[in-house]
Amino acid sequence: MRRPVIAGNWKMFKTQEETRIFFQAFKPAVVSVKHCDVIVAPPFTAIVAAVEAARGSAIGISGQNLHWEREGPFTGEISAPMLVEAGCRAVIIGHSERRQYFGEADDSVNRKLRAALAAELMPIVCIGETLAEREGNQTQMVLRRQFEGAFASLTPQDFSRILIAYEPVWAIGTGRTATPEIAAETHRHIRHLAAVQFSLDLAAEVRILYGGSVKPDNIRGLMFQPDIDGALVGGASLDPKSFAAIVNYQD
Repeated sequence: MRRPVIAGNWKMFKTQEETRIFFQAFKPAVVSVKHCDVIVAPPFTAIVAAVEAARGSAIGISGQNLHWEREGPFTGEISAPMLVEAGCRAVIIGHSERRQYFGEADDSVNRKLRAALAAELMPIVCIGETLAEREGNQTQMVLRRQFEGAFASLTPQDFSRILIAYEPVWAIGTGRTATPEIAAETHRHIRHLAAVQFSLDLAAEVRILYGGSVKPDNIRGLMFQPDIDGALVGGASLDPKSFAAIVNYQD
């Protein structure tokens, strides 16, 4: 059985004080959750505040990005050891906004993934197509290219330590959500890619999250699909009541 994961990506929102206020409401609302893992990815400046606020709970804290080097003259960057020291357990890699706005390419995703694994961080690796690519019937080709590039030369043991997030770019922050059936079909294709590149066993074990305008009113339909193992939540994770409702989707 693949244990579900609900992860919240705050992007460039929330100060340290706003982070503390969020957890004051969110933490007690999910204290009894046993059915899934819960992860919150605050901005870098709020990581320590989030770690402190989440202490005593099972909520894991994640970084939103990292550099592939341990240290060096890379102004504005942050390394995997820095994230670990701050208290992170995971890190998001290759988010569509990083690809779209900051030129993130498949080879850099691969290098960042390796750095995360070396530091014992759990990578949440994002892949997904644009609206033009989906309408042009290029979804499977794009996902294959991103999958093969991100996971190039990984060992089966390495691959067993990652999470994948399928993020249709056309559904992120747009209010549009892939129907559960469309999302499930694409998740099955990603699992097929894992079977081809690694093995059927690893394909069956890898956890694949859906990301794209996930909200309290659509999470249950998505989680009902057997190939969807959780969600990477954007805007709806900023409100403690909304995010708690998503986490508590079984209620």
